[in-house]
Amino acid sequence: MEQAKKQKNELWEWSKALLIAFGLAAIIRFFLFTPIVVDGESMMPTLENGDRMVVNKIGYMVGEPDRFDIVVFHAPEQKNYIKRVIGLPGDHVEYKDDQLYVNGEEVVEPYLDQYKSEITEGTLTDDFTLEEITQNEIIPEGYIFVMGDNRRYSKDSRHIGLVAIDEVIGNTNIVFWPLNEIGFIK
Repeated sequence: MEQAKKQKNELWEWSKALLIAFGLAAIIRFFLFTPIVVDGESMMPTLENGDRMVVNKIGYMVGEPDRFDIVVFHAPEQKNYIKRVIGLPGDHVEYKDDQLYVNGEEVVEPYLDQYKSEITEGTLTDDFTLEEITQNEIIPEGYIFVMGDNRRYSKDSRHIGLVAIDEVIGNTNIVFWPLNEIGFIK
């Protein structure tokens, strides 16, 4: 009798522990961090197709995106996109002769150095102004301008327009798979 009661109690304790563990895992996944798989080549060479990353969902609950953050957001095609923040609310963005200008100031993009050095013909990023793409002189409050690092092959704000900050799931800078790529990215 005592043995059966002890086994029943032990089974109950294990069940509670598993329920708590699954509950915590669900809370963490849905509200704090979630995995995402890079789909496509729009962020190369920074991110490769198939890289698995961790998305930090809580960062933008308390703050706003910063320039050059890599963000995950809901795109118009019912997909999640991974792109880099180029322009923030109040910014004027322009590209001329493969150089980024924000509010008339030249801005260095060191994460593009590798790609630019490999180009034999033309430029990595075609010329454009914010007005040509969005008909806005500056990025309005509540929106950001995003671009993929693989500028020639990226569907980004140049095609889909400005991204509402409300559509941003979070930022990401940790690759956890494949093993040889584990680490932080810039």
